[in-house]
Amino acid sequence: MSEETVRCWLVDRVSRDENLVTLVYATPDGERQLTQQLSFQLLRRREVTAARDVPVEKLEATPEVDRERYATQAQSMADQHDPDDPV
Repeated sequence: MSEETVRCWLVDRVSRDENLVTLVYATPDGERQLTQQLSFQLLRRREVTAARDVPVEKLEATPEVDRERYATQAQSMADQHDPDDPV
């Protein structure tokens, strides 16, 4: 069984809590996103890459206010990094 995926680029990384980091990966057009909250402890063991192939059903609509910024950031990441580059 194959799962349809979409390449998404890291567009935001926020640490608002001393134990959690929020990562946002977005589609190149900024329309859809995947948001993950990970502990600092997990991030020490898991590499954050410039892009991920995300199953379509895990993507959510990006709030309209963020779409243009996410599209610009996704394009910048794609221009500067290979998908598997650690960032």
